[in-house]
Amino acid sequence: MLPEYSLIAWLLIIFSVYLTGVSKGGFAGGFGTLSVPLMALAISPTQAAGLLLPLLLVMDVFAVKAWWGKHDRAEVWRFVPGLFIGVTVGTLLFGSLSEQGVRLALGILSVVFAAYMLLKPVAKKPISSRWALPAASVCGFTSFIAHAGAPPMNMYLMPRKLTKETFIATCTVTYAVVNTIKLGPYMWLGEVNMTSAWASLLLVPVAWIGVRNGLWLQSRVNEKLFYRLVILAMFLVGINLVWQAVS
Repeated sequence: MLPEYSLIAWLLIIFSVYLTGVSKGGFAGGFGTLSVPLMALAISPTQAAGLLLPLLLVMDVFAVKAWWGKHDRAEVWRFVPGLFIGVTVGTLLFGSLSEQGVRLALGILSVVFAAYMLLKPVAKKPISSRWALPAASVCGFTSFIAHAGAPPMNMYLMPRKLTKETFIATCTVTYAVVNTIKLGPYMWLGEVNMTSAWASLLLVPVAWIGVRNGLWLQSRVNEKLFYRLVILAMFLVGINLVWQAVS
């Protein structure tokens, strides 16, 4: 049985799913962080997160298939322990967290980091891989709360000076891992249920079209412009999260 959403709600959901697919296909998840806040304009954030997770897993299958072999395996393995830590903390704190507080903190971090990268885009040397664990832990936590793992992951990976393809592929595989980790807790907590699953199934074609369009677009964007777009996405996501938190 499908949830009884208004027409406006369905239009926002369809657009959000498409935007997430484009982002996963070719923009390292940067724009996809807007999805839950956009959907939350019409439905509750919890409903939005539960509806989106099965679709994220479907998108991950398409995206990982396209990018597999181009990722930095060492970076992905560095992330795995932190992702488990972040998801575990999110699960344990579920129901006791201030969703607005998490959004506000993540939004401010995103805006500050994006501003820093725009004003000082060239670092003397890549940051240490020791930052992988804290970055992945925050990614797992924010991804669990609102599918907003991109900002903390970008904060670590962008200064690592990966090529565009390696950056996208590494993000793609990492997000597939964290979304898989989240599935069990989401089902246990009831965020993914039969009603949300039917809505997710209905939107699979939208997810597929989004990923395909993202793959097509990224091949036509040069590396410098790509990173500028990711930074811009982080800035817009940050502003959106702050606005959601204070409104």
